[in-house]
Amino acid sequence: MGIVLYNSLTSKKEPLQTLEPGKVRFYACGPTVYHYFHLGNARMFVVFDTIRRYLEYRGYDVRFVQNFTDIDDRIIQRAQELGISPRELAEENIRYYFEDAGKLFVRRATVHPRVTECVDDIIRFVQDLINRGHAYERNGSVYFDTSSFPEYGKLSHQSPDDMRAGYRIEVQDEKDDPADFALWKAAKPGEEWWSSPWGPGRPGWHIECSVMNYLYLGEQIDIHAGGRDLVFPHHENEIAQSEAHSGKTFARYWLHNGTLNINGEKMSKSTGNFIMTRDLLERRDPRAVRFFLLSAHYRNPLNYTEEALDQAEQALARIDRLIRDLEHRAEALASLRSALDRAGHEPSAEGRSDVDQIRSAFIQAMDDDFNTADGMAAIFDGVRLVNTRLEEGGLSVGDLLLYRDLFVELLDVLGIPKKEEERLADEIERLIAERAEARKRRDFARADEIRDKLRHRGIVLEDTPYGTRWSYES
Repeated sequence: MGIVLYNSLTSKKEPLQTLEPGKVRFYACGPTVYHYFHLGNARMFVVFDTIRRYLEYRGYDVRFVQNFTDIDDRIIQRAQELGISPRELAEENIRYYFEDAGKLFVRRATVHPRVTECVDDIIRFVQDLINRGHAYERNGSVYFDTSSFPEYGKLSHQSPDDMRAGYRIEVQDEKDDPADFALWKAAKPGEEWWSSPWGPGRPGWHIECSVMNYLYLGEQIDIHAGGRDLVFPHHENEIAQSEAHSGKTFARYWLHNGTLNINGEKMSKSTGNFIMTRDLLERRDPRAVRFFLLSAHYRNPLNYTEEALDQAEQALARIDRLIRDLEHRAEALASLRSALDRAGHEPSAEGRSDVDQIRSAFIQAMDDDFNTADGMAAIFDGVRLVNTRLEEGGLSVGDLLLYRDLFVELLDVLGIPKKEEERLADEIERLIAERAEARKRRDFARADEIRDKLRHRGIVLEDTPYGTRWSYES
């Protein structure tokens, strides 16, 4: 049947049917870069990175876009508190995002657009909405007229009247209707601003994602994803402005991950009940943190406790031990056999059957709305089966390596590298940081030495405006 996913728009599971066969246009809301990201954010980043990986594993060509909100009220306020510009603050926290997300093995998106790079396009998009009768200007700000879009509320499954009842009416509110929302905000004293047909100002929050989708994926996309807290008003407003602009269905499928609680209580900065991902990664194994974040179905709530993370470490250690055991036995067995004795190096029919069974169970779980919890259960069923085969004995070198390769393959789909690969990644990141420091000191000889050292190991560096990226040489 193929992949089936739960669509928040229709509140039911539907088979994945993409706009273009074999290709997926996938957009996930990224961070507002006013600070480090917390563990609830980390769950969202890890979940949608895993979904992207799985789609690619199943043969799809995925164009994945994740934005950075690099100008908004929180960024402006925090920059003022720190005595730096909003651009400096955003740049610093984008760098921190890549560092922390990288430690969790979150791959970079195909494109990471920023709001400040798209302002001219946002202005044109807003003007189009005004021209089409879906928006209006008031005192230098522009608002979307929700009454002009009859389907407003279809994602959150609320009527406009129900939503309107939840708004607090502000004194001297310049909007025509409390449900209308800002597309463009008139500049306040001391804020960064851009020129527009309506005067100096900056984009509203919701408009950025519509425009970035339009620029990097097109008027219509396959999957739009984000946290459950974004359903209303952010994603609801995205649908309204995007579909009012194009007259077409914006996104076919809407995916929303569940909340992350800390010790059974909702995360809250005001009560101190929250965890910064950066702090956690300083004291716990990043592989186990990622494993834990995938241990429940992405739509369900997930409760963080130190005991739950301990259990994730122990579970991952079981797989690591089995992989090492398979490798050691294969090496020992191969050394006993003659190089001419190829029969002992071929997998048996039983070994091939076991691998097909384990892989099929994993795919069946993941095809059902990307159920990582059941996918992990399939992996551990495989661990038990292979341990039984090891106790029975009689495995060939081919069997041992076939089992080993399967577990490495399935962990890779979940974004969890082998233990050795994690250490290698840490070493590479350390050398890149050392090279960056050398370049700051204008010690270009040392910087070139580090680049050459990595190149000899098959690691290619790419210097970009957002930092140095590395990849294995193809």
